[in-house]
Amino acid sequence: MVSGIVTAVLLVLFLAGCIWAYSPQRRPEFEAAAREPLNDDDAVATAARETRQ
Repeated sequence: MVSGIVTAVLLVLFLAGCIWAYSPQRRPEFEAAAREPLNDDDAVATAARETRQ
């Protein structure tokens, strides 16, 4: 009985997390996070060029 309740609670939490993560309100934040590694590479390349000059 208890394991069934725990399973149901965990399923509800998982579904709530999926809904939260894939909600349209979160899209800009996730897109910014996805671009972050590329932005860091640009900053490193710019800094490398500045040190060579």
